[in-house]
Parts: sequence; C-alpha cells; structure tokens
Amino acid sequence: MSEVLVYVDHAEGVVRKPTLELLTLARRIGDPVAVALGTGASSTAAVLAEHGAVKILTSDAPEFADYLVVPKVDALQAACDAVKPLAVLLASSAEAKEVAARLALRIGSGLITDAVDLEPDEHGVTVEQSVFAGAFTARSRVTRGVPVVTVKPNSAPVELCPAAGVVSPLPVRFGALATGTKVVSRAPREVSSRPELTEAAIVVAGGRGMNGADNFALIEDLADSLGAAVGASRAAVDAGWYPHSSQVGQTGKTVSPQLYIAAGISGAIQHRAGMQTSKTIVAVNKDPEAPIFELVDYGVVGDLFDVLPQLTQEIAARKD
Repeated sequence: MSEVLVYVDHAEGVVRKPTLELLTLARRIGDPVAVALGTGASSTAAVLAEHGAVKILTSDAPEFADYLVVPKVDALQAACDAVKPLAVLLASSAEAKEVAARLALRIGSGLITDAVDLEPDEHGVTVEQSVFAGAFTARSRVTRGVPVVTVKPNSAPVELCPAAGVVSPLPVRFGALATGTKVVSRAPREVSSRPELTEAAIVVAGGRGMNGADNFALIEDLADSLGAAVGASRAAVDAGWYPHSSQVGQTGKTVSPQLYIAAGISGAIQHRAGMQTSKTIVAVNKDPEAPIFELVDYGVVGDLFDVLPQLTQEIAARKD
C-alpha cells in the first residue's frame, strides 16, 4: 500500500488525541508513517505504533523549539522527499494549518483544510468537508501533487491497531528562513482538569442568556460532572464573562464533539459555524423560537437557571 504521512502533535512526548484520530483515517487510505518533531519525539514511538504507525520518522533538532513554524515545514518537506506519500495529514489547529499551507506551496500541491472524513478512490484520496456552517457536505480531491489535508478533531475514532512502528531518524536540512522568527519567551499553560476544548468529546457552552460571569459556574459544574470542556458564545466572550480562548464559533474555535450542550445560546449563524458538526446537540433556551432549536437533536424550552442545576444533580445521582 501507499504510505501516508501523519504529522504528530505532541507535548514533550505525550501524543495528543487528534493525532491518534489521524492514524485511524490514514489507515483507510494507506500505511501511516508518523513524523514526530521536537523534544520528546522519540518517546512518542510506542503510542504511535500501538495506533497503527508502520514507520516513525523523528527529529529532535533544537530549531523546532527555538523558532516558529518554518523548521517544521522543512522537516515535513524532507519527509515527503523521503517517503513519496499518497497524502499528508495534519490536525486542524492554528499552527498545523499554517504548516500545511506552507508545505503545500513548497511541494506544489493542493491543500484542503477542516476535513471531516477521508476515503480512497481511483485517483488517490477523496476528502469530505462540512461547509457553510454545516449546511452542505463537500466532497473534493486534490488534482495536483500530494494532497495536504488538515482534519478537524473528533472526526474519527481512536482505534488500537498495533503495527511495526519502526523508528528512523529524519535528516532535516534547514533553509535560510527557518531561523527568521525566534521564540524569545514562553509562559506555562494554565493547568486545568478539563479537556482541551477542540479535542473534548463533550462540550458545555454558555451564551448571552447566562446574564453574567458569575453564572458561568452553572456551566462549569455541569461540564465537570460530565468530564466536559467549557465553551462560550461570542456574545458571552465580548461581554467579558468568559475567556476568548473558550469561544466557539466562526471567529473562535471549531469543535466537533460527540455531545454539545448549548445553554442560553440563541444559535446565530456565526456560532453554528463552530459547532454544527457535533454528533449530538442539546439546547436549553427559554425562547421557543430561538434559531438553535432548528438544528438540535434535543431541545429544552425552559429557564437554564432551573434546568442546569437539576441536570447536574441528576448526573451526580446516577454516578452514585
């Protein structure tokens, strides 16, 4: 079978869930070859092999930590030259999209972002996207060069599929532009027991109907009872009730969890663009005419200040 490059998103050797999903998708169209870069790259090998990587190319050059995206583009270009892949897959994070765009330009190939599915065809790969705020599904393919595809988190299951996982060093020759933008300082990420918003299987989000920052405690309590991430609409973020990093929508983050609970969110098209591909959508809103009810699987017409505490209590009782 043809080989498929998978760019590994990891934190000092801890592989993030979207990468494991990419390995599932890669196996549908070929043999996954993982590319792990930076500090701890070699530590990813066991997990990647358990999830189907037949080969693992690693490089821990200091350039990956000291400079921004260009060294990673150099490395992926080197991997493409070495492997001659059928496709290159990356998770749809902000950094990975920039890496993907630069790589596609370098190798003279087409780029498809925010894919939700892949399948093989007689020409190579067909890519499925959810477009126009989820109103349409587009099926497309790259007609020139090696397809470079970024995939939304939670688009595929994580599946164990032990493979050889042969580890090989990836020789990388860094270009003159690799050291153009240097990282001069770092701040540790705030530690949270909640999952990352874009990777979470369950998201609980609050909107304008929360009527204040203090009331987001109701959202957090429900999220914690479900092991979920917390999201917010643009209206709630603009009002200063919750951090911008938790905004879901066209100008925020795109999520695609198994379960999305929207409380006090009207369902404007900008918000729907960021969550409409969720597998199951539940809304709580006291306005029966709220647009959010047009796309939900389950809707509760009621006061969220009554509904959310009861829901949280019921979940806790069932856990006991």
